[in-house]
Amino acid sequence: MASLHADADDDETLIAFGRLTLANGQRDAARALFIRAAAVAPAHRAALVTLGNMALEDDDPATARAHYNAALARDADCAEAHQGLARLLWSAADPAAAWHEQRGFAAAPVARRMYRGAGQGIDALYLAAARGGNVRLGAFIDDTAVATTVVYPDYVDPAAPLPAHRLIINAIGDADLASAALARAETLIAVSGAPVINHPARVAQTGRATLARNCQDIPGLLVPATMRHARSTIAQWDDLAFPILLRTPGHHTGRHFGIAHDRRRLDDLLEDLPGDALFVIPYLDARGADGLHRKYRVMFIDDAIYPWHLAISRDWKVHYFTAAMAEDAAHRAEEQFFLGNMAHALGARAMAALDALKNRLGLDYAGADFGLDAAGNVLLFEANAAMVMHPPPPGEMWDYRRPATEAARRAARIMIAKRAAAAAT
Repeated sequence: MASLHADADDDETLIAFGRLTLANGQRDAARALFIRAAAVAPAHRAALVTLGNMALEDDDPATARAHYNAALARDADCAEAHQGLARLLWSAADPAAAWHEQRGFAAAPVARRMYRGAGQGIDALYLAAARGGNVRLGAFIDDTAVATTVVYPDYVDPAAPLPAHRLIINAIGDADLASAALARAETLIAVSGAPVINHPARVAQTGRATLARNCQDIPGLLVPATMRHARSTIAQWDDLAFPILLRTPGHHTGRHFGIAHDRRRLDDLLEDLPGDALFVIPYLDARGADGLHRKYRVMFIDDAIYPWHLAISRDWKVHYFTAAMAEDAAHRAEEQFFLGNMAHALGARAMAALDALKNRLGLDYAGADFGLDAAGNVLLFEANAAMVMHPPPPGEMWDYRRPATEAARRAARIMIAKRAAAAAT
């Protein structure tokens, strides 16, 4: 850190250290460095765009929009800021997203990422979808060994030669949101011949409705028969079995997702949820004997299963950031036991079902969210490549989570490094 102390007001130094700190998972420290860089160099857009991207990842759209707009105020043609706004607005079902998408991705469908290696790096293509739904695999790439070029298949010319590469890392993870991008990615890969991490053809099979059809035969795995229908069709049904879930495709973290216990609530959801088509999902009751809802997450990385978290909530819509785990020591103790004793906590039937699910997905990086019923069956909520591995927040309270989460993150880094080294030989 000597050079940073020597010139704490040099924006390039601040940004370089911010990127390094962010790559190491220290988000708060990285955010402070980017804020300082934006303050000392008002004309510099990179810090503002990165701050916007971080806020978007942290599900803070208002802050993200402010940073992107600040970057555009300094340069109305800043492609990266338009790209960020496009992703933000698509997630909010805002039609203005299309204009920003054109300004951002059509102008810059290929971008070279920072490479910090001393010599010639291993060239890799990193495929991402313009409308989002991407896996955050970039955090696990060693940029001292791998020289990465980001390619947006939605906008790159399929007839144009691809940038030099020995490996392809497909970061397009949401099969429902980014089906067109996955199809374009398959076209690019077909003419490449390079090895692929998370092949798009396999990712395409993880859409909610498709996965439900493909995994019905796995013993110990209960998958709701998810179907996608036009809202006008759903409105005409009169034989629904309540409760039932409705969800707008392509959204996560509980957005545009609701439960109907009766016809009146169903009509309200049909009125409120965006999109012409909705997923209709039978409700799986994941309550334990204490009446609380539990959602487990495991990661499938390089053919191994890693525990990630357990969220316990009074609400049926369980997410770790809303589960109030910080307020209940008993819940944290239960999570700690799961993280350190996954097989015992879940039981043999559930572990066999998860192993079969991992093999059925056939992905290098993916995850599953699920509950358990009284018989030890896995109640599958979703399984796909779009699972995020945010490190636990700072503080002693969360130290019990760090060994398990770092093991999973380390496995992702090792998997990519191993594939890159093999591609280089």
